[in-house]
Amino acid sequence: MFGFKKKEKIDSFTASGENAIANKEVEGLSQGQIVLKRFLRHKAAVISVIFLASIIALVFSAVNSSIGPIKINGWWKWGTEDLPSLRTEGCGDGTVGCPSFSLMPKFLGGSGIQFGDHPFGQDDIGRDYFALVMKGTQRSILVMFVIGIFAATIGTVIGAVAGYFRGTIDNVLMRLTDFIITIPAVIVGSVIGAKFGNLGALVLAAYLGLFAWTGLARLVRGEFLTLREREFVDAARVAGASTRRIIFKHILPNAVGVIIVSVTLLLSGAILLETALSYLGFGVVPPDVSLGLLINQYQDAFTTRPYLFWYPGFFIIGIALSINFIGDGLRDAFDPRQKQRLTKKDRQNAKVLERDAA
Repeated sequence: MFGFKKKEKIDSFTASGENAIANKEVEGLSQGQIVLKRFLRHKAAVISVIFLASIIALVFSAVNSSIGPIKINGWWKWGTEDLPSLRTEGCGDGTVGCPSFSLMPKFLGGSGIQFGDHPFGQDDIGRDYFALVMKGTQRSILVMFVIGIFAATIGTVIGAVAGYFRGTIDNVLMRLTDFIITIPAVIVGSVIGAKFGNLGALVLAAYLGLFAWTGLARLVRGEFLTLREREFVDAARVAGASTRRIIFKHILPNAVGVIIVSVTLLLSGAILLETALSYLGFGVVPPDVSLGLLINQYQDAFTTRPYLFWYPGFFIIGIALSINFIGDGLRDAFDPRQKQRLTKKDRQNAKVLERDAA
């Protein structure tokens, strides 16, 4: 019995020592600095930010692109409309247009380390597949962000209004949300794609964003229902603050963590939705190009020329995974109840505090 009480006392000292060290690390820092410090501790999230930024920089600089009035000339020598001669050198089994990219040294029986004229190979008519994949990734990323912006705006507004005003307004908005949730996303996307897919990728993304806000709206509503009962909101009401000021100046900044984390996960789902719709033929349509459309067009070549399937798949998986890891890191950074990860040195210092307290 005495041993159990002694162990409980030691554990209490250790915990208090760890908490003291964790509190000391954030002492004197602003809320933004604390969030950044916590986020940088999440190695997978930091690596994902670097990886995603590298992909965005690569795809938007490699081939010609335009973002509104901004036009960027690509450094890659082939465009998506160029038709160079089909490559036959080094292609086995009677295939043509195989990739020129190689990392296998010659002394191991490979072709040596080389990039070549067509690192990702060529399609059936000779177009450079690297240029096609870069252009398709551009379109998929733009669609992802447009869906995210529309869905984040609509979901935040509807969730905030429903959570703050409650009553009849809450019931009407939440029943509308429940109705949209019951319709499978693929079916909604297929109808929208069949109707508006020929108008361009960005128009399609805007319409998809009008139906992708439901999950975010419910999360924001729950956060507003909790925050509106807090003391600082009551103090703002007593001070005569308007409803608009209470929502945008007092409650919304305290809910921004939930919103940011939810939007990152929404972006991951958006690129997968666009890929699925384009693969089914209801998304981006030729002559435009996206990653899902590339997989759809060359799925029959998987057994003979699998690289036409691998490269778009790699970018889809890489972007979706990196955004998920970033969202996981942001969740840990914004959650004040998240237990801080302490280094080995921090734990040793906690033991020193424990011995001093004993």
